[in-house]
Amino acid sequence: MTTIGVSFEVMPSQVPEELINGESPEEHVSRLARAKAWEVAGRIPGRWVLGADTIVVVDGQILGKPENRQHAVAMLTALASRAHEVYTGYAIVNANRPGEDLVRSVCTEVFVRSLTDDEIHAYADTGEPMDKAGAYAIQGIGCGIVERITGSYTNVVGLPVCEVARDLKRLGIFHFLAKPLCEHGERPANHQDITAAREPIPVDKDRQP
Repeated sequence: MTTIGVSFEVMPSQVPEELINGESPEEHVSRLARAKAWEVAGRIPGRWVLGADTIVVVDGQILGKPENRQHAVAMLTALASRAHEVYTGYAIVNANRPGEDLVRSVCTEVFVRSLTDDEIHAYADTGEPMDKAGAYAIQGIGCGIVERITGSYTNVVGLPVCEVARDLKRLGIFHFLAKPLCEHGERPANHQDITAAREPIPVDKDRQP
């Protein structure tokens, strides 16, 4: 979001990422995105909050983040040599303006190339898959296993930036590519601060930068 000029701060949400039987992928990510956003918005009334949730779906099965290395290997094995879908739901809410909340979901098709067992284990050993839905990161080392996509690239990363920017404009929060209204580098008056609600990030001491 910073790439397109959005000013925001990250505030962890305490919402558990649980599955509900019978939910479609769209319903699942939309529900969690809304819950994350409202949980944080309740703590900072008056601020706009953007909540999001991303999952990978293969053969109708929702893949979240791997529980351990073995689980990551199993996920990557299931994704190799075929297409799958990545769904991201996002919600934009403001506790002081409950009638203006917005919730959407976006889907991208991703095709992962064939992978040998050695390649799968080597990628798992990098540690990158461990906190990623579907056990890969297209913006990281995982870009080397993705052969092609149909749809939004940033959606696969975790947030469909084009769609979010369009909705921020609709709500009057942020106007992407608007002509600057201020001189000397000040932000235009029509740009408001945003809080990004997300799940707490587990810290692995062996992987800290």
